Order: sequence, then C-alpha cells, then structure tokens
Amino acid sequence: MCSYAQDAAQDGINKVKTSSGPTYSEYLKLDRLLSCQHLLSEEHTGEGVPDEHLFIVTHQAYELWFKQILFDLDNVRKIFMAPIVDENNTLRIVSNLERIVKILKLLVDQVLILETMSPLEFIEFRKFLSPASGFQSLQFRLLENKLGLKSSYRVQYNAQFYKNVFRKEEDKKTLEDSETEMSLLRLVEKWLERTPGLEPGGFNFWKRYKFSVARYLENQQKSAENCKDEDEKKEALAEFEKVKSSFESILDPDIHRALMERGDRRLSHKAMQGALMTSFYREMPRFSQPYQVLTLLMDIDSLLTKWRYNHVMLVQRMLGNKQGTGGSSGYMYLRSTISDRYKIFLDLFNLSTWLLPRAYIPSIPPAVCRTLSCSQLHEALDELTIEEEKSMFIHARQ
Repeated sequence: MCSYAQDAAQDGINKVKTSSGPTYSEYLKLDRLLSCQHLLSEEHTGEGVPDEHLFIVTHQAYELWFKQILFDLDNVRKIFMAPIVDENNTLRIVSNLERIVKILKLLVDQVLILETMSPLEFIEFRKFLSPASGFQSLQFRLLENKLGLKSSYRVQYNAQFYKNVFRKEEDKKTLEDSETEMSLLRLVEKWLERTPGLEPGGFNFWKRYKFSVARYLENQQKSAENCKDEDEKKEALAEFEKVKSSFESILDPDIHRALMERGDRRLSHKAMQGALMTSFYREMPRFSQPYQVLTLLMDIDSLLTKWRYNHVMLVQRMLGNKQGTGGSSGYMYLRSTISDRYKIFLDLFNLSTWLLPRAYIPSIPPAVCRTLSCSQLHEALDELTIEEEKSMFIHARQ
C-alpha cells in the first residue's frame, strides 16, 4: 500500500483565525440575488416553463453588466470633464474603455444562449410577460444617453416618446438628467478640439493638411486626364469629382456645419481636425494613446450595433412578425434601430474618407517631433519659417 505525504499546503488549514468579516455569500448578497428568479408561468399554471428561468437569468445578467458599463463610463466622463485632460490619466481612459468593449463582446455572445430556447417554449411563457419589454431597460437608455445619442435620432417606440414607457417619475427624471449632462461624445469633442498641433501660431496642422489635399487632388486630376482611352478617362474624371467633393465637405467649415445641422455629422469642425491629426500621427508617442481612445469608441459603437442586430435576429426567430410585449411592432421596430442614426461616433468611422497616402502626409520637423513627444507643444512651438515649410513639403513630395 502506497503512502502519500500530506500536502504541505493543508498544514495550516485549521490554523486560520476566524474573521469577523463577511462570508462569500454575505459579501455578494447571494440570498437576495439568487432569489430574484420568479417564474410567472409557474404562478399562473402551477407548473413553470423551464426556459423562462433561462430568460430571466440572462436578462438579469444583462442588467448587471449594464450597471458595470455605466460605472466605467461615468469614470471616463469624469476624467474628460477636467479643463485639461491630464495625459497621465489617458491610460485609465483606455483601460476603462477596453473593459467596456470586452463586456459588450460578452453581451453580444450572450444572445446565443437565449437562442437555445425554442420558439414554442418561449410562446408558452411569453403571454404572461405583457406589458414588460426590453425597451423598458432604464440602464440601457441611460447608456445610450451618456454616450451621446440624441433624442431626435431615436426611432419612436409604439408611436410615442421613449421616456413615456417608464411609469416611475424618478426614472423619467433620471433620464432627463442624463440628456442634459455632458455626454461622452461632447466631452470627446472638446478634448479633440484641444489637440496639440492645431494652433494657427504653432504647427498649424490644418493649414498643412489643406496644402497636401490640394497637391493630392491636383495629381489625381492629372492622372485622370492622362488616360488615353476616352471611356476610361471619363470614368476617372467622374471619380475624381466625387473625391474632390468629398474633401470639400471636410475642408469647408460652412459645408460641415450644414451637415451637422442635418444630423449627418456629430463632431465640430475643430474636433474633426484633431481626430484627423491623431489618425495621421498615431505612431508618435504623443498620439498613440489618443488614437487608441478613438479606436475603442468605434469598437463600442460597432458592438452595440452587433448587439442590436443579434437581438433583432433573435426576436424574428422567436416571434416572427408578432407584436412586441410592450406594444411595439416587434421585429419591424427593432430592425429600424440598426442604422447610422444610432451610431454615436459616426464621424470617427468616416475619417478614412479624408485620409491621405503617406507620401502626402505633412512631415513634422524634428524640433516639433520632440515637442509633441514631450506634450509641451503650446510652450515651445514658434511659427515655422518659410524655408522650413518649403523643406517640409519637398520632403513630403519625395
């Protein structure tokens, strides 16, 4: 018979002093948390539908994750609310946004768990849910508002304003407060407007960008005009006019303002300048983390769109074209929410429209590079001499 040495790790198992602190169950309030799954099908019929338990647990898990997202989102907004965002806090912003992205990825996949229900089983307990509806998720509406979704962009729910589905006055007041406070979109806009390098008396990125765009369009036009085949030339010139028109829409502040008033653009003209500069110089230490922030904001938008899409597919699978429990048109209503009008950071997705090939990106002189890397541009940058500008553009042309 083999004898085994006693595991040394177990030696002190009975020597740990009993603490006066909470137990695992007490700390997590599990007695309350795990008693919140009340099956209406069991109450009405005496025998519950098993899939209703899954339905409840999954949606409760959604709400817990929404709470964490709101917590992290408020922390990010708090940092952005400072008159000047301390660069030492940029990593905290990136870290919080990354966590939100990972949670949203989890929520997108969580829909797959609900798809294990059969439509027939869902019908068995769905009749007891009315007028409860996912549209009544206060936390999800707060998430949309705090990110920056404007009420005017929302599709009307059951021909009424979205706040009207909430019965409690305190919930309506909470939603109204979330509409008036600074959203993440507006805070990011202010932050981008302060991007170092936009100052007219300093590097003046926008002046150089317009110069580079002019060169790029000039070369594109020459290339189109040099086509020997007439049909090919006609097609190339038509494409050139589209590209030219697109660049004009970002270079001309009046056109940009008109697009904002129409709801086709979200960020101010100055903020768009900052976003473009950040994208062009993302490999520089000064801009690497800000570029990560912009990328993560797009990830959040993308994942929310994916979540909506998965939800739409789930509803169609379970209900077909039946009316929603809250009185909406169900699938048809949800399908209408999958559009650019629900994208908060739409302009960041469209930035690629106005990016230039590397050969046309305005070069940054070594002295300015050092200043940008030290994030002290506003103190050290003097206006560049004409000779420096010429040298810079000659280098870009090469």
